[in-house]
Amino acid sequence: MSIISISSQEILELIEASLNANYTDVRQISSRIAASSTSEHPEISKKIKQAIRRKGVPLRASGYSESLPTDPKSRSALVEEHPCPISPVFLNESLKKTFDTFISSVKNYELLQENGLSGKMNLLMSGPPGTGKTLVAGHIASALSMPLYVVRLDSLISSLLGDTAKNIRSVFDFVPTKNGIIFLDEFDAIGKLRNDNHELGELKRVVNTLIQAIDSLDDKAIVIAATNHPELLDRAIWRRFPYRMRFETPDFDLRTHLWNHFLFQDKGESTTLSALGKISSSMSGADIESVALSARRAAVIEQRQIDVPELAAEILMAEHSEFNNDKKRLCRFLSKNLSMTQIEILTIVKISRQTLSTYLKD
Repeated sequence: MSIISISSQEILELIEASLNANYTDVRQISSRIAASSTSEHPEISKKIKQAIRRKGVPLRASGYSESLPTDPKSRSALVEEHPCPISPVFLNESLKKTFDTFISSVKNYELLQENGLSGKMNLLMSGPPGTGKTLVAGHIASALSMPLYVVRLDSLISSLLGDTAKNIRSVFDFVPTKNGIIFLDEFDAIGKLRNDNHELGELKRVVNTLIQAIDSLDDKAIVIAATNHPELLDRAIWRRFPYRMRFETPDFDLRTHLWNHFLFQDKGESTTLSALGKISSSMSGADIESVALSARRAAVIEQRQIDVPELAAEILMAEHSEFNNDKKRLCRFLSKNLSMTQIEILTIVKISRQTLSTYLKD
């Protein structure tokens, strides 16, 4: 067992946080210890991080029961602490640049402020479901060693818009006291109110309450919002978010990276990865992760290798049921429509090279 260096102050802080059942502080202190141990004791650092990433206890069990904001009618919690993400995040170059810039801006806030360049540290993420918005929010919080408090806007909305405004204020009063990041999920829920039977004046009051709540925060406070429907957001809300990330379904290169990591644990063969990347153009990152992990679990339980042709067939049949049991049509489709080479086709269709050549010549 290796011996790592921990200061007496960190030991005292960790004991105090543990005895107070303060999960957030326990995680933050542990993150500092893991970071300081990375170079000399990478394995111990890795184990500490793995322990931190396990699903944490709810806020009620973390000593926050008295201050936890709840809906006055349903008494349900309006905010929950999100555990550190376990899955890695894969981003294209554009999104990665914004991701890195945002984190760097937060870490260098004082320097920017000294040079008259400070501003709101707010990030708006938009895009289809399953493209990684929540995962990115978790990784931002992890990179900054801050707790992430998830607020689902749809849960804030009450049948009485007056209560909705109160819910918004209670959340924005709560999170800053915990030195955490506010993550507004389902952010378009406010915009969807336009389609409900609410008076325009009531709706404006709710939107104004949200804007005022964001504006009332210190510039150093961090607000991240995610929406599947950016077109529903008020323009005044957009102006409150200087940092923006637009997510799309993953491109070919990103899909191959996702298959390689989740299906083959970064040891995939290039031809197979290329084939899987080409047949999964309509899948989100979350879809690929789910399908890949499901295939790996089945292979482990049944003590066999991953059956790539079987997996590919399931993916293709989900959208092209007309190819069911018709390998000739399938091979022609893969060759003509997806520009797959014969070698790529053979990795996902169980036929001989000679049979494939015959199919493509006929």
